[in-house]
Amino acid sequence: MIVNKELADKLNLGYFYIAAWIILTIHSSLEAVGLTAAFSNALAKEGISCNVVAAFYHDHIFVAKRDAKKAMSVLKALSLL
Repeated sequence: MIVNKELADKLNLGYFYIAAWIILTIHSSLEAVGLTAAFSNALAKEGISCNVVAAFYHDHIFVAKRDAKKAMSVLKALSLL
């Protein structure tokens, strides 16, 4: 289940992973090939784990909150290629 921390706290839901939610703003297709591999490999090279939810128009990436700024730098650099 993915919920924001405030709601989890309000509902007394336990959690063990606090993530930053990054939305890729490029239009992607559920049938696109290679997009997930491209950004997950770029993040992995920097030691950043990611969890991906592919949606109809945009992909959603969840990274550990402590890695959010670094992940954004990696993704911005990737978008310039």
